[in-house]
Amino acid sequence: MEPSPGQPDLAPELVEVAPGVHAYVQPDGSWMINNTGVVVGSDDTLLLVDTTSTEARNRALLASVAAVSSADPTYVINTHHHGDHTFGNWLVPPSTVIVGHEACREEVLAAGLLAAQVLTGPDYGHIEVRPPSLTYSTSLTLHLGKRVVELHHPGPAHTRGDTVVWLPAERVLFTGDLVFAGGQPFLAEGSIHGYLSALEFLRAFDAAVVVPGHGPLLRGSEITRVLDDLVAYTTYLSELASSGHAAAKTPMDVVREAGESRFSSWQESERLVGNLHRAYHELDGKPLSERLELPRVWMDMMELHGGPIACHA
Repeated sequence: MEPSPGQPDLAPELVEVAPGVHAYVQPDGSWMINNTGVVVGSDDTLLLVDTTSTEARNRALLASVAAVSSADPTYVINTHHHGDHTFGNWLVPPSTVIVGHEACREEVLAAGLLAAQVLTGPDYGHIEVRPPSLTYSTSLTLHLGKRVVELHHPGPAHTRGDTVVWLPAERVLFTGDLVFAGGQPFLAEGSIHGYLSALEFLRAFDAAVVVPGHGPLLRGSEITRVLDDLVAYTTYLSELASSGHAAAKTPMDVVREAGESRFSSWQESERLVGNLHRAYHELDGKPLSERLELPRVWMDMMELHGGPIACHA
């Protein structure tokens, strides 16, 4: 997989975070460059947490997985519907069960290949839509021999169909995009209020290792620091939304008038205006199941970014 022009050669790394449990970390964690997980059961059952975006990245992921297990994956867990976490579902065997929250399946089918049409920089190669075939509503426990893998839905947050993957014996938590380590969260398809609740939900696990959807692995005090930062960001976002909505200002006007903040240096700072669109949607009392007009939101994000949003996947 060749690095994008102007980008350093940042190779993905398979990191063992507990015996038989690996995080597949893809720098630099920007648009469509996500992390995934590999869990091998005591009976050698293989489980993957998410796939990734382009055909080349997915084939590289599967080649890395083959270095730690010769088995075909029995399960792929989709932490949510976005293409950088689901576009590789088609590459695993038909016998592999794709698992996700019931709203994740709905959104995978509704979105199709939209992410590849919006973020047009990469060569995606061949990609197909393959939604979860096994869904759940609140929690689901999988037993890989003696290894326990719990799936929990925190409520609408990053999206309507988020899943966290928890290994209680190992205290390893795969958060999907509930955690962007170093980047602004993207909440335009989720809930601002729900996201604050989800951050406290994550904190309650008291994990030893957190594998974020994007960015470096987190351990110990790093987990608390990042969760605290995300709470501070979301509180700031909520305050901007409340005052701007009350004054009948557009999300873009609110961002322009707010100027720089300590969150402006985080990756993907253009997400702030997209998140404000979601906050306004909630303040208008509209149901979470009602989707935003994402092309309109994306145009505001591009304007704030100063042009087309680069993607180096």
